[in-house]
Amino acid sequence: MPSVLDQRSAPPAGGPRPAPPRRRTRVLALPEARWALASLVLFLLALPVHLLHGPGWLWGALFAAAYVTGGWEPGWEGLKALKDRTLDVDLLMVVAALGAAAIGQVLDGALLIVIFATSGALEAVATARTADSVRGLLDLAPTTAVRLLPDGAEETVDTGELAVGDTVLVRPGERVGADGRVVDGAGEVDQATITGEPLPVAKQAGDEVFAGTVNGTGALRVRVERDPADSVIARIVKMVEEASETKAPTQLFIEKIEQRYSIGMVIATLAVFGVPLAFGDTLDAALLRAMTFMIVASPCAVVLSTMPPLLSAIANAGRRGVLAKSAVVMERLGQIDTVALDKTGTLTEGAPYVTDIRPLPGGGLDEPALLALAASAEHPSEHPLARAIVAAARDRGLPLAGADDFASTPGRGVTATVDGRTVTVGAPGRLLADAPRTPHRTAVAELEEGGRTAVTVLSDGVPVGVLGIADRLRPDAAATVAALTRLTGRAPVLLTGDNERAAARLAAEVGITDVRAGLLPQDKVAAVKEWEAEGRKVLVVGDGVNDAPALAAAHAGIAMGRVGSDLALETADAVVVRDELAAIPSVVQLSRTARRLVVQNLAIAGTFIAALVAWDLIGALPLPLGVAGHEGSTVIVGLNGLRLLREAAWPRPAQDAAVSPP
Repeated sequence: MPSVLDQRSAPPAGGPRPAPPRRRTRVLALPEARWALASLVLFLLALPVHLLHGPGWLWGALFAAAYVTGGWEPGWEGLKALKDRTLDVDLLMVVAALGAAAIGQVLDGALLIVIFATSGALEAVATARTADSVRGLLDLAPTTAVRLLPDGAEETVDTGELAVGDTVLVRPGERVGADGRVVDGAGEVDQATITGEPLPVAKQAGDEVFAGTVNGTGALRVRVERDPADSVIARIVKMVEEASETKAPTQLFIEKIEQRYSIGMVIATLAVFGVPLAFGDTLDAALLRAMTFMIVASPCAVVLSTMPPLLSAIANAGRRGVLAKSAVVMERLGQIDTVALDKTGTLTEGAPYVTDIRPLPGGGLDEPALLALAASAEHPSEHPLARAIVAAARDRGLPLAGADDFASTPGRGVTATVDGRTVTVGAPGRLLADAPRTPHRTAVAELEEGGRTAVTVLSDGVPVGVLGIADRLRPDAAATVAALTRLTGRAPVLLTGDNERAAARLAAEVGITDVRAGLLPQDKVAAVKEWEAEGRKVLVVGDGVNDAPALAAAHAGIAMGRVGSDLALETADAVVVRDELAAIPSVVQLSRTARRLVVQNLAIAGTFIAALVAWDLIGALPLPLGVAGHEGSTVIVGLNGLRLLREAAWPRPAQDAAVSPP
């Protein structure tokens, strides 16, 4: 009887694919990071001296240095924006900080400067790392290729010199130098970087290959069909860059009203100073009232209304293995209403494993004997399917016999002598062309219709069994899909470069009905843009280079960290470091909770500001009371936001969905 293996954790099926060398900008190479670090250090040095009532000249000098190092750059940018008749919140923060210092609130102003300098540094780091990853993608394509001359001679040339019509030689283990078509030879090419397919694809004369993919076995002669500047890998780079540039400006909620608030506060402060002065008030009294107004009306509490909930959510998510790259990202995650999931490496673990063992009638083998025979023959091979078969045998504790006269034929399979028998393991279509009604062909058809890769085992030329191999579904995939459906009100969509049968089988297992298979990177981007044009907020979850353009184009992108490519990790807005798929709906729910707290904080801050401003304008608000009210509101909204640091604040919607599906 055929069997289906259980879903136990599979042993590693080989090491990770080699990554291109990193060209990564160091954090302290960025001037924004250096100035922000200097400002933070100076602030931390001044703080204990000030709180312990140390020498005024010491803490005063340290705070002054913190003001200069952290505030000169946003202040300068604000002045340049002012020259263009634009008043931004950075300049307003610097002015408010200086105003606080002018009336003795030096600590408050320094804290405000440090917050803004650190925020600017984080944004600069994120921008630099994304640029690094895009440049690093070019390293996937080789810099040189072996071009074949008309007389049969070989010459090594830069890939940029290749022209349409040239023929290049790609040896085993080398990367393909240009997009083209195989004219001679056979091999198995790992093209996961382009299509996301988990297994190498057999290539022979007439098949298309892509630049940057890796030829595993067999030599290929490839005729160049695209200029290197127009290759698929080059187009991926271009799509990521364009998506990053055209993506809507990322702004926190409060920043959307910065122009009106900034202009209004400046005008109001001048009026509070000038009007009483014009009606005969003394300069000192008018200045004191104006500075009090500036302090109580300054947006410190408003700024802290936004940042503590989002930063606390980032910290909580980080403890759970989800790294959101900024507060903007955490805000965006709570806005999504459509989810697009990649297949290989996202919903699945990205490693093949044996799912079915089917001995054939007359073969004389039971399931353990068939698996042991195939594993013995495949043991010397480095092919991913071979490693999966060997891993399955070892998982069952089956003894493996020695293999002699081992030979591997690209696209066909392996042959070896095991216990005196000639054993062949490989692709059914290449090994046998028997009638469709034979037991062998029936077993192969059933496995392939189920989305599995069929592998035939021959003993002395006679088929004795068929193995089914597939990518392993993550154990929390179905619960995650259900949780995302509940959160967004619509089921996620599967976007994959894999074949349609494999995609449909997996989608049926996890509850996805909208399946789009066989997609290239530009097709995924087109789908995302189509949804965005309909007004949807799309979250894309992926792991590969082929997912990077869609991650960049989407409203928010999340990469799977353990198996993710460098480009996907840098392009995505957030990274699931531990590869726990169930963390995705959790972080979406956490973001929505953070957004609710932001609204609460804005209401609290607005109430305090309105009350204190009215008191200052109608009556005579004492400066100490104004500062106390202003700082009190800041403390309240800060503490309210810090609630998300609690362990209990981390939601578990995937588990909830598993027991109560929508």
